Amino acid sequence: MKKVKKAKDIKKKKFDKKTINKFKELLIKRKQEISDEINHICSDTLKQSQKEASGDISGYSFHIADVATDNYDREFSLGLASNERAILYEIDLALKKIEDGSFGLCEECGKFISKTRLKAVPQAKLCIKCQEAREKQA
Repeated sequence: MKKVKKAKDIKKKKFDKKTINKFKELLIKRKQEISDEINHICSDTLKQSQKEASGDISGYSFHIADVATDNYDREFSLGLASNERAILYEIDLALKKIEDGSFGLCEECGKFISKTRLKAVPQAKLCIKCQEAREKQA
């Protein structure tokens, strides 16, 4: 693994303060959106019993296929929430990088990540070339 340059080691900054603030606002907005999605998933999935989730309020037992489908739906929703939490963690790391001045630097090669990439994925840790190389290895 290559040594990543620290922000203070770089003489020329890629982004001005205004641009950094726009990325910060974008990250905070996405963080709120994802938090809202997680809350929605959790309230729909975890706060209801299987009977309530299926809409059945009768006293009759469930068919085994219906139970399996409900369980699959719950597991799927919890998987989505888990993925969203991972993105929240990455967003928090990106916000910390803004504070310490290392935002926008590729963690692999130390070069600046393009503005276009950061607009699409503001929590990106790698530049396009390094990301492609990592995906080829996987």
